[in-house]
Amino acid sequence: MTRPSAFTSNVLGLLALTLCHVVPTPASAQGVSSRPAPVIQGETCSVRGLMDQIRRGLGSKSEAYKRYLRTLLRESAVTLPDSELRAAFERETDPLMVEHLAVALVARTERGADPSAMQAVARRALEERDPAVRAATVRAMRRTSAIENTGDMYERLVRDASPEVRMEAATNLIEDNQFVYSGHHGPAADTAVAAAFASTDPKVTAKLLGNLSTEAISADSTSRLQSLLRSDHAEVREAAATALGGVPSTRMASARESLLAMYLGEKDSSVRKALLQSIAQLGFADAVPELQRLRGVDPSLVAEIDAWTRALGMGLQEWSLILREKQRLMQAR
Repeated sequence: MTRPSAFTSNVLGLLALTLCHVVPTPASAQGVSSRPAPVIQGETCSVRGLMDQIRRGLGSKSEAYKRYLRTLLRESAVTLPDSELRAAFERETDPLMVEHLAVALVARTERGADPSAMQAVARRALEERDPAVRAATVRAMRRTSAIENTGDMYERLVRDASPEVRMEAATNLIEDNQFVYSGHHGPAADTAVAAAFASTDPKVTAKLLGNLSTEAISADSTSRLQSLLRSDHAEVREAAATALGGVPSTRMASARESLLAMYLGEKDSSVRKALLQSIAQLGFADAVPELQRLRGVDPSLVAEIDAWTRALGMGLQEWSLILREKQRLMQAR
């Protein structure tokens, strides 16, 4: 996982200390140009002072200013008294304020200042009674190392009673895999697959699997995706089929067999299209004979299969180029 360097963290921390709060003396308010320039007085950061700033800032029309306040609290986190920060987090009930405080606690773990701070955030995400606060706490862990530090938290969150919390958890897993791990970290992808498999909400499962890079998943995760091909929900079957198209090379043969067998009995057109795409992705030019054998199964998808076979026959070596060419062929019909 890419983390900020010690130099960057120190600079940001010093910047935060410089900014909390820099206030002019009362004489400066008179604005008399003939008088000496006002002396700028620095004030030490405090949890209460920062929270007061943020509460006032939430009423601002400037989104940039609101982002600044969030960043200010996050970058000040390592210099703030841990006990005060945790106490403020535990007693706060406003979802927006809870999210800001949770971001600060997560930052303490991310910067190596307090390994247990993120655990406090995860605990509240799981145990808080107010679903809006639970959702806010989940958002605070987005694009962080929470996957590595919170055990089975996400498998539990995707079964939360609140649809908002479930979707926020799914978004976290998608964005963590994409922006923190760049889709290349097997354990992070496995965590997302495990959460999708544990979920009883088909929309959550479909969202996760439809937006996940599976190039580094384990054999167990591949088996879970194959079992989800038998879901009662078409959107889950479609997403599972899409996800199987990107599995590691050592599991491609097994995935192709599952997809080919499923195509024969599948009735949903959208699922069948996803199956065709993944068969093409797993085989490239070698998939052409398999696709041609499927032409007679569903007459409505003959044009789809023909577009795939033409695109695969062009000798392109990048999947993104093949996909773009197939889309062009379909649009040209």
